[in-house]
Amino acid sequence: MSDESVWLRPHKPPRRVLTRERIVAEALALLDEEGIERLTMRRLAERLGTGSTTLYWHVKTKDDVLDLALDAVFGEAGPPGDGGWRARAEHLVTAWRAAMLRHPWSITLLDRPMMGPNALSRTDFLYRTLEEAGLPDVGAAAYSLSTFVIGSVTMQARERTADLTEHLRPYPALARHGLGHDWDATFARGLGYLLDGMASAT
Repeated sequence: MSDESVWLRPHKPPRRVLTRERIVAEALALLDEEGIERLTMRRLAERLGTGSTTLYWHVKTKDDVLDLALDAVFGEAGPPGDGGWRARAEHLVTAWRAAMLRHPWSITLLDRPMMGPNALSRTDFLYRTLEEAGLPDVGAAAYSLSTFVIGSVTMQARERTADLTEHLRPYPALARHGLGHDWDATFARGLGYLLDGMASAT
């Protein structure tokens, strides 16, 4: 990763009333309302009621803002839950899914290096939890859970409201099982299948 990453530069002190926290909060609001395409440094500065020079004191580029906003989404997953390894893993990935669904634009940024403290701390917690379970391959287990969450959120966010019944008629199994999801219930069952498999491997 380039040493120009926002995570590898010193966190500058507040300049007047503008802080990094306030920048991130306003960026989240803008992204939720209008999407990534509408986020520019000029528009963000306008929403903050400040000049671009003051904004650039804290963040150099739009990529900085996106990195900070994405890490804030991870922060919304909240503190890890209590209980055994399975309960804690389930709590973490379920909360992560809920946070991304509140901010669907975040799904398109998951190919970025996630070096922020919220993303790293929660990923580290997941690895430690799976270590505690005694799984033979912690990396594979963590990969399975994270890709399941990402895939589930991506499919839900892209769901179309159009009636596909006629279009899918030639594909009977898909027509029976691929439409009309209760997304929360489907996610919970799928997660259960994954965790059952992990439990049997310990």
